[in-house]
Amino acid sequence: MKYIVTGGAGFIGSHLAKKLANNGHEVIVIDDLSLGKIENVPKRNTTFIKSTIAGPLRTIVHADGVFHVGIPSSSPMYRNTPGLAGRAIEEFEHVLRFCAKEKCRLVYASTSSVYNGNPIPWSEDMLIHPTDMYTEARYCMERLARVYHTLYGVESIGLRLFSVYGPGEEHKGKYANMISQIIWAIKSGERPVIYGDGSQGRDFVYVDDVVKAFVRSMESDIKCDVFNVGTGKMTTFRDVVSVVNRALGTYVEPVFVENPIKNYVYQTLADTKKAERVLGFKATISLEEGVKLCL
Repeated sequence: MKYIVTGGAGFIGSHLAKKLANNGHEVIVIDDLSLGKIENVPKRNTTFIKSTIAGPLRTIVHADGVFHVGIPSSSPMYRNTPGLAGRAIEEFEHVLRFCAKEKCRLVYASTSSVYNGNPIPWSEDMLIHPTDMYTEARYCMERLARVYHTLYGVESIGLRLFSVYGPGEEHKGKYANMISQIIWAIKSGERPVIYGDGSQGRDFVYVDDVVKAFVRSMESDIKCDVFNVGTGKMTTFRDVVSVVNRALGTYVEPVFVENPIKNYVYQTLADTKKAERVLGFKATISLEEGVKLCL
């Protein structure tokens, strides 16, 4: 099979591209390297195109499927960059038009942030009330995907990713997952900085499980839908520090500081029943195992 992976030089995208390439598929990675690194792109079975998305999609003749992961994935990026939401949506429509033309399947990264303001656990049937440009852009993409399915028959699955962590996040810097930032701090002999008292929690899901969800979605016969990708378990930041300390054999206390973010989300937790029942996906890597794989 021939697959396009946008954002394939980034964190999740590169793990996905490597999995596809190692499974013998032909992979085309499109990435402008604004956040990714060329070193992340797999060497075997892979063609790398340094570009934004629209240009290459006009020249690629055929693909069996598109994995659209190359989407800015942090709320501060949208606050700090005027017009970013519009550009992200425009690029998504270029991807949809390509899939309509080539009659190929699309799996794209959405976000659990669309649930902000709802009580946990978060399930796919909840009403969505976007709280910022980031969540509005991702929710708009989900709606556009349904429109393109209705009008042009494009088959797609959007994955509402929860808190994804794993090795290879260094290039993301301050946008990296909190688990990675805690590991980096403790390994360098520093005390990790945590907002508030550390009682806030996240549904942390290891990147290999996320890749499994992407591949399962591409291989499924589901026509158009969205699914949560999480573990169904929430871990506080305090407990993450404890898990990392145990894995490293250290005893480093975090530094607690006042939370400067007004619309801070204190808890995320996936309801995983739909993904398990309909998509056949269930995360299997525990937090303890995942942290050890990051060291």
